[in-house]
Amino acid sequence: MDYLQGFSAFATYFSVGLGFVLLYVVLYLHATPHRELALIREGNVAAAIALAGALLGFALPLSSALRGATSVFDLVIWAGIALVAQMAAYVLVRLLLRGFPARIARGDHAAAVLSAVIHVSVGLVNAAAMSY
Repeated sequence: MDYLQGFSAFATYFSVGLGFVLLYVVLYLHATPHRELALIREGNVAAAIALAGALLGFALPLSSALRGATSVFDLVIWAGIALVAQMAAYVLVRLLLRGFPARIARGDHAAAVLSAVIHVSVGLVNAAAMSY
């Protein structure tokens, strides 16, 4: 019966984690003036690269938060910090790349790759910082 208790904890943390992934995606999609999902459905690879990088950039510190959380409240706090850091990464992308939304809409792979790398880099640093 101990495995049922372990499964209950897994289900709780997994659900909270997936909830934060969904929240992040919704916030990110609303923060960007270009419509990634529509662009991706049309075959825009740049939009897919940028969204994938943003999602990976959030998932990295979220996984650290899940691994190190001592309670669900602790997880919520650290996941919130990861979310804020990734939204800041998006602001950084917008500052570095003039006309970023239009560039993604045009299918500019260079802008998309740089955006993805910035998001993943911020996520890696955030994840590492959470281990202390």
